[in-house]
Amino acid sequence: MNPERIFDAFPAPSYRGNQEQALRDIRDAFAAGNDVVLVRAPTGSGKSLLARSVAGCARTIEEAEPSEAAGAYYTTPQVSQLDDVASDDLLADLNVIRGKSNYTCILPQERNTPVNQAPCVRERGYDCSVQHRCPYFSDRAIASNRSIAAMTLAYFMQTAGSEVFRKRDVVVIDEAHGLAEWAEMYATIQLGPRTVPFWDDLRVPQIDSIERAVRYAENLEQTCTRRKDDLLAQETLSPREVRERDRLQELIGELDWFVSDFRDPQSPTTWLVDQSERNAANTDDETDEELGGPLTIKPMNPEKYLAHTVWDRGNKFALLSATILNKAAFCRQVGLNPDDVALVDVGHTFPVENRPLYDVTQGKMTYEHRDETTPDIARTIVRLMQRHPDEKGLIHAHSYNIQERLADLLRDFGVGERIRVHDRDGRDADLEEWKASDDPDVFISVKMEEALDLKGDLCRWQVLCKAPYLNTGDSRVAHRLEEGQWAWYYRTALRTIIQACGRVIRAPDDHGATYLADSSLLDLFERARTDMPDWFAAQVDRMSTPELPAFDPQAACDSSGPGGRRGSGRSGGSGRDSSTSGSKSESAGQSSTGSDSGTAYTRSRSRSRSRSRSQSGSSNGSSSSPLADVWDTDG
Repeated sequence: MNPERIFDAFPAPSYRGNQEQALRDIRDAFAAGNDVVLVRAPTGSGKSLLARSVAGCARTIEEAEPSEAAGAYYTTPQVSQLDDVASDDLLADLNVIRGKSNYTCILPQERNTPVNQAPCVRERGYDCSVQHRCPYFSDRAIASNRSIAAMTLAYFMQTAGSEVFRKRDVVVIDEAHGLAEWAEMYATIQLGPRTVPFWDDLRVPQIDSIERAVRYAENLEQTCTRRKDDLLAQETLSPREVRERDRLQELIGELDWFVSDFRDPQSPTTWLVDQSERNAANTDDETDEELGGPLTIKPMNPEKYLAHTVWDRGNKFALLSATILNKAAFCRQVGLNPDDVALVDVGHTFPVENRPLYDVTQGKMTYEHRDETTPDIARTIVRLMQRHPDEKGLIHAHSYNIQERLADLLRDFGVGERIRVHDRDGRDADLEEWKASDDPDVFISVKMEEALDLKGDLCRWQVLCKAPYLNTGDSRVAHRLEEGQWAWYYRTALRTIIQACGRVIRAPDDHGATYLADSSLLDLFERARTDMPDWFAAQVDRMSTPELPAFDPQAACDSSGPGGRRGSGRSGGSGRDSSTSGSKSESAGQSSTGSDSGTAYTRSRSRSRSRSRSQSGSSNGSSSSPLADVWDTDG
């Protein structure tokens, strides 16, 4: 690697914001001998351009000896981020490769067949006359032979050990904050009817220990191998059999990795196993009382997995994100020595007044308080719709249960025509339809805190309905909390909040408001204060309580915006009494100063903490029992 090339490799005609200083700091960090450089760059820093500059410092093929690695990888866990890279003219030399399922066969009779089910994988010895023009193999050949290959993190990890995508000089990972979690997810083994092709033929024992899970995994691996060999012996396979063969091959690799890692005394990985109840409908004899259901085998701190799939793939690494909040903790999670890693901080260039936080908290959204708090949040959303009659809004519902309840309440209040939702299957299409609309609709979303660019008028305000704590019903989360890893728990939630706040402001001249509706968010800010980037701490310190209009659903649906809603004669009523000006929803969130920015955050925070204590029934507040504030099992 030659860090001195970093400025020449910058793809844009000029710098903006703090890019030039960031490049100088990254150059110096690598020049000082660091193999890994973390680049903490907030939204709008142009991380992709910085990433391209780092990749351009890689040793070239001409400079390398035959045994030396050359070129660079660019990878990101988010498909949408890779799509953005692929469509950016400034990044045209990042050659993108995707998995086979993303390409279609070009044979005349196979035009609707994904490449991973084409004749070349269905028929033994098939000689494809057009493989040189196959879109997948063409993209793979180009990416493998060019200086910078771009791919998703999933594809990057899956190609570990590949003869095509070998070790390179530089690896750049964008949106790297969740690297440990992504590795845990990729290394998790799901054994059930959707993942094991012959699940109904199996008699799965009750697994009461990780040791028994290992023995079962060994037996299942042998069964999978026999079935795969039977398929490989056939001359021709159907598309279903191809899928089964490929899944069996994946499953064999997963099981083998689990068994070998567990039995490796040097491996730092801790393994957990969860088992669901068996389907009682399939039981037919007395011995079935000893049978169990689907299994999930989960790794924690998969350092060995990351070593194989990531750290062995390059000489130098740049990891970029806005939310690598704690360098030492991040390094421990991914198996790096903090002393060997440099951190480069890039300053925020968006004026803090353009990205305000507002306290409109209505109580806690923990499971035991949710039924009481959700209607108040729904009423607050109506008032926010009145405050933003001509502007699109985004509601972060956190879970589909909360999304459904909010949508029902808002429809009952009579503002349903301004509300949009999505389901699990149509989320991307529904999102794009909302973004393309000129109407000031409000989109109630689930798990859209990251990888969403709502610049300009695409969205001007958003609501965080629930502190995004991880589900404590997950065995990995529960295990860490049993070990006292509360700082990790709060830090993970804070990371999601910071990511969410960046959805509605994407440039220095952009602006977008974020409203906090769950009082647990304010408690979280206190607990995770030491891990806040300075630029986000400035937002929190400026937090104020806005003055909202009195609850009036019809006013929330009157708009003079592009959709021409004002004066449409539409009824906003549902027959409910909307004159309860003395209710908590009416009074909570109204500023005594009458301005949006005049109320100090310390006053809002104090009021919220008092409310939290009264709801929990404890004079000690939440600090005496952290779990009381965050326990939630609905996802």
